[in-house]
Amino acid sequence: MKRDKTMYKNSFVKGAVITTVGIVITKLLGILYVIPFHAIIGEQGGALYGYAYTIYLIFMSLSSAGIPLAISKVISEYQTLGYLNAKKRAFYLGRKIALIMGFICFLILTLFAPFIAKFILGDLTGGNTIEDVTFVIRIISSAILVVPILSVYRGYFEGHRIMSPPSISQVIEQVVRVTVIVLGSFLVLDVFNLSLANAVGVAVFGASIGAFTAYLYLAIKRLKNKKRFNTVPSKVNEPIISDKVIFKKIIIYAIPFIMIDIFKSLYSYVDMVTVVKGLVNYAAYTTKEAESVMSMLSTWGAKFNMIVLSVSTGVVVSLIPSLTKAMVEKDNDDMEKRINQALSIVLYLMVPMTVGISFLAKPIWNLFYGASVYGSSVLSYYIFVGLISGIFTVLITTVQVLKDYKMVLIALVSGLLIKIIFNTYLIKIFYGMGVAPYYGVISASILGYLVSSFICICVIGYKYNIDFEKTVKHLIEVIVGIILMVIVLFLLSLFIKLDSSNRVMSLLIVFIYSLVGSTTYFFYTYKTGTMKAVFGDRLEKLFKKRSN
Repeated sequence: MKRDKTMYKNSFVKGAVITTVGIVITKLLGILYVIPFHAIIGEQGGALYGYAYTIYLIFMSLSSAGIPLAISKVISEYQTLGYLNAKKRAFYLGRKIALIMGFICFLILTLFAPFIAKFILGDLTGGNTIEDVTFVIRIISSAILVVPILSVYRGYFEGHRIMSPPSISQVIEQVVRVTVIVLGSFLVLDVFNLSLANAVGVAVFGASIGAFTAYLYLAIKRLKNKKRFNTVPSKVNEPIISDKVIFKKIIIYAIPFIMIDIFKSLYSYVDMVTVVKGLVNYAAYTTKEAESVMSMLSTWGAKFNMIVLSVSTGVVVSLIPSLTKAMVEKDNDDMEKRINQALSIVLYLMVPMTVGISFLAKPIWNLFYGASVYGSSVLSYYIFVGLISGIFTVLITTVQVLKDYKMVLIALVSGLLIKIIFNTYLIKIFYGMGVAPYYGVISASILGYLVSSFICICVIGYKYNIDFEKTVKHLIEVIVGIILMVIVLFLLSLFIKLDSSNRVMSLLIVFIYSLVGSTTYFFYTYKTGTMKAVFGDRLEKLFKKRSN
């Protein structure tokens, strides 16, 4: 029988790297398509797309956000204990839960789409209409029938610490989705001459087609490797565990993950219902200008945040089964090691990426979207929301895995309240000071995530006696490397200017600066031993092998 090379168990670091690479590829595909997509539908279409997608993410969180991580945790727990029968039934129960939740959320979103659209736009005129928003929300709701099942399959693989197939499925999903978005919107507008709403409707339907294709891939992969899943580390006298107990365990594990995703989606929802109105009422923007800024926050600028966030997502997916295994085995030293390693990887990769994108905001925005009044200004600051959100994701997931659900809720609610309280208020304050008013919106998000992150750090550090000394040491080394990188980039800017209205020149500028900046940073951290300290010996050996 031919061995499936994508079906190996992975260590924490290797699993994190595999998952992160898969997610980064997915997000890169998700950002490259916006060049033609932006050219096809424009900023008004981007705002309409953002309205639909923001609502979709909230309902997707309700139906499936916690499922893959909960299934991963339950499967990992039963696999470690050697409970084969319970593991199988957990998978089948997870599928049933996903089907029911997906169908309920689909019905709610379809039936209440007009009310949601009215709540988003209110009495604003001069931009997208309530009918348009209703239409695209109903179209994208079909994805909620598929995504929850897909999530269960991904969690099943990840729970066995088999990371490659879920990563490949994400790439497949994105390739299909992007193809439908670009080709579909182009055909609707430029070939069939239909409305902008129809073009956006076809684009959002890409989420459904992409998810279904990825589901087929994982379902086939599981069937072909069924024997491999029907093994456990050691044979034990498995106790009788009822479906009710397994069901309860899945729900208990899923709810905090669902809460995490919902609260993160609510940050975007708060922006969606306050930014346009706030900029129009308190900063003298027209509805068209305000929707242009909103499209940058919800659609165009958010794509770059997804690239940064992909690192933390990959780390979290690998962290959950590893941390769960350490908890089941009551290995506190391994728990501390995994938590510090996860945070160190995130900081090592995300901080320089964020600073680099912020530094290159002008040529990056021009490369992807062309000239814009607000674009580069939004991106240079908004990218830091991705960084803080990514760190928060690792911290809040750690608290969740430690089963401190009360503190998870406190951290989430505290951050969201900060966001709600300061969102419109900071628009007024920043506008009054002569600073771009949308910086107030971005600052409110950063403040919210910082408050939540601080609570999580206190819980992990003091309540569970986890020492962050290694993470702090690595962070200091990372900051020194970034300072060196910025100095080199600043010197480079004296010879190669960042300003260019030409897209080809913008591409060359981004390429040269990225190459010089990343080489400087990685060379410094390699020579100082930071890279080895964060990733271990295996990565250093790889570098030595390639340099010989």
